[in-house]
Amino acid sequence: MLHVTITSFSFRNLPNWGVDPHGGGFQFDCRCLPNPGRSPQFMTLTGLDESVKEYLRGIPEVDSFLRLTVQLISQSIEAYQLRNFSDLHVAYGCTGGQHRSVYCAERAAELITSPTIQVTVNHHQMPLWRL
Repeated sequence: MLHVTITSFSFRNLPNWGVDPHGGGFQFDCRCLPNPGRSPQFMTLTGLDESVKEYLRGIPEVDSFLRLTVQLISQSIEAYQLRNFSDLHVAYGCTGGQHRSVYCAERAAELITSPTIQVTVNHHQMPLWRL
């Protein structure tokens, strides 16, 4: 079974991705999307909070960005399964790793979930948000 790991992260604090035997995957830059973190009502929230999700769902370019990235991910999933690869890594990054990247990582996981793959979502900045 193919394992797809989806990570959200901050470009200010890049994770150490480690070494993948296949070296395959994607890193998507969410900084091209409107930043809810600039609005006072969202500053202390994350992409896991419903009000941030509602805000991002209401922006057409966010939906378009997700559709395009998920299309690429899905194409790779099919190819990786045919080649019996075991892992695919996908990362969504934004400025703080708190709003856009978290939302996109969670939404992408929802959109690619199927019985033929195992999906894990990690939020690299999670421990830092609630300090």
